[in-house]
Amino acid sequence: MKVAVVILNYNGKKFLEEFLPNVIANCDPALAEIVVADNASTDDSVEFMKTHFPDIRLIENGSNGGFATGYNLALRQVEAQYYVLLNSDIEVAPHWIEPVVEMMDADPQIAACQPKILSYYHKEQFEYAGASGGFIDKYGYPFCRGRLFQNLENDEHQYDESMEVFWATGACMFVRADLYHQIGGLDDSFFAHMEEIDLCWRLKNAGYKVYCCPQSWVYHIGGGTLPKNSPQKTYLNFRNNLSLLVKNLPKKRVHRTIIYRILLDWVAALKFLFEGCGKDFCMVFKAHWDFYRRLKSLNAKRKENTHQLVSCIYRRNIVFDSIIRGKKKYSDLNPRDFTL
Repeated sequence: MKVAVVILNYNGKKFLEEFLPNVIANCDPALAEIVVADNASTDDSVEFMKTHFPDIRLIENGSNGGFATGYNLALRQVEAQYYVLLNSDIEVAPHWIEPVVEMMDADPQIAACQPKILSYYHKEQFEYAGASGGFIDKYGYPFCRGRLFQNLENDEHQYDESMEVFWATGACMFVRADLYHQIGGLDDSFFAHMEEIDLCWRLKNAGYKVYCCPQSWVYHIGGGTLPKNSPQKTYLNFRNNLSLLVKNLPKKRVHRTIIYRILLDWVAALKFLFEGCGKDFCMVFKAHWDFYRRLKSLNAKRKENTHQLVSCIYRRNIVFDSIIRGKKKYSDLNPRDFTL
């Protein structure tokens, strides 16, 4: 099969019930197979699938290993040229697969690609997790075309140009199957959050490109498993962000960047404390503690990777530029401040 659309589910029966019919209706069976991989759900997702969608392939993982392990286990059992990692809380548009596949077919150096991600509830607005392609700054802070921190732009077709980006969202990521396995898949130790950025960085370090193809678009609810204000999400984001920096930065940049980033994390932690978010403050401490405990294994993984100065990293501090310099949109940033 050319394309395998793989939906990872954990206790998401309501999303399968609402969105799976839409995915089925907008996937050409001659082009794409739909697979649902269940991460040992404790609701009746599996029974629901077997009863209502018996023709859809169902993979049952033995435990909930999170986003990373869940997909790794499932994709070892799926054969296709391209995988599409698709969140269960996404409504797809008609002909959403074809433009991305055509782009990737035309350029073998494109290893991963995402469509434009719009909000399900505010369809004129970009969605937080991906928007029109992801970037990071020199300290590892992620942002998107169409989303700087909490500032979400309306989609007025200002970012409809297909272009190389730093990362493609795991909410809807097209990736070459052979490269996915060759590079080792998602990092199981991440569990969830930032794992797609780590994967894209490894692909770029290996000499491949990551793209956004806005000629395809989908609508994402977001926060289906962990809400945006979840302390657990704070923990995973802070821990995993430091982890991906250690694994992927060039040698001459890694130590200085980590020191600066840890200091900036504690500024963020104090901000949590002053805002009355004591649990988030504690989660930053826990994230750093677990990061230090994992340094040995992270350095071992680092040795397995190639490292180089890659494209689409913002050479400034996006936090400073957003808060102090008033840069609220991707279009406010100077293109010359990105590595080429």
